[in-house]
Amino acid sequence: MNIQQWIDPAPNATLVPDAQGYFGAYGGPIEDARVAALLAEIGEAYDTAMADPEFQSEMLRLRATYVGRPSPIYHARNLSADCGGAQIYFKREDLNHTGAHKINHCIGEVLLAKRMGKKRVLAETGAGQHGVALATAAALVGIECEIHMGVVDIAKEHPNVSRMKILGCKLVPVSRGTGTLKDAVDSAFESYMQDPENTFFAIGSVTGPAPYPRMVQGFQSVVGTEARRQFTEMTGALPTEVAACVGGGSNAIGLFSGFIDASEVALVGIEPAGHGLDTDKHAATLTLGKPGTMHGFRCYYLQDDKGEPLPVHSVASGLDYPGVGPQHCHLKDIGRARYESATDTEAFDAFMTLSRREGIIPALESAHAVAYALRQAPRMRPDQSILVNLSGRGDKDIDFVIKTLAL
Repeated sequence: MNIQQWIDPAPNATLVPDAQGYFGAYGGPIEDARVAALLAEIGEAYDTAMADPEFQSEMLRLRATYVGRPSPIYHARNLSADCGGAQIYFKREDLNHTGAHKINHCIGEVLLAKRMGKKRVLAETGAGQHGVALATAAALVGIECEIHMGVVDIAKEHPNVSRMKILGCKLVPVSRGTGTLKDAVDSAFESYMQDPENTFFAIGSVTGPAPYPRMVQGFQSVVGTEARRQFTEMTGALPTEVAACVGGGSNAIGLFSGFIDASEVALVGIEPAGHGLDTDKHAATLTLGKPGTMHGFRCYYLQDDKGEPLPVHSVASGLDYPGVGPQHCHLKDIGRARYESATDTEAFDAFMTLSRREGIIPALESAHAVAYALRQAPRMRPDQSILVNLSGRGDKDIDFVIKTLAL
């Protein structure tokens, strides 16, 4: 097999951080010298691994035979006809093993942890997709796994909680604060600091201090690499817009990376507007946040007058994070991407519409991007197109949706 044919290309300069890990004014290293040294070791190990044909070959093998890549692109003809405007397409990351894009970076991170001789992998999770994917990959390579999850999310995402337990990971419920993703991140980092030499902290998005944003971006870039090739082969052209939901931002940056150099393609991220942008029940970080430093890196985040992260809300547990990856902050500032939002109600409506018109049950996170496509397509011409990253499937959300909508 010709490995060079399948290795993800080098990222566009817009998505390459400087030597300290900054994307423009955002990102950077953690201030704690001890932790910074440990993370620098991870960065060096990542660079060495990605330059190793054997590592690349093993990752390619698992992508093809374990994850099920390449994930297909699907033309949503029913939705397109209903909207009467642009053609809507989906990059079907929901068809990956474990049901979401998260498996892409989890396979890479666990292989890297094993290569570094770590004894366990540790992470936070919101909707549970990252937790399930990491527990899956850990079971595959035979390494211990510990997942921290907020009690609110545990109650909402029971199917994923059950999967993690079956896969053999140690699940740590987090009840502090709001009992959601931000608090799970804090708890996981505290656990990491108890034994960082033997533990690999597998952050689940393009957030956190260097090298995590560029490392997770690197593993997720396969989404955009595939999508560009597939869409061009299918239609003979590039999409007019590519769109993805944004919490931390990994699925969006994965898709965007394939089109960043195509200035004619609009990049659109969709944040959770929750109960509305005029309320305090949302997680629209890039829309209403301000720059600052949280969780060891500089980004836009929702903060109070003292710079403390505000409580956030989204019906999608994977999006209720007050910050966002530094790449998205930089893309916003330079005007290369725009960021819109969708409310809980719009996400529920999109969830049901996609399910009943195309027979695809999406994750509530992904439903935010679907909601955008349903809103935007009628404003566009029939010869234009929107490619949406369908980042996850909705198995985990079914019970919650049934209860909430009283179906």
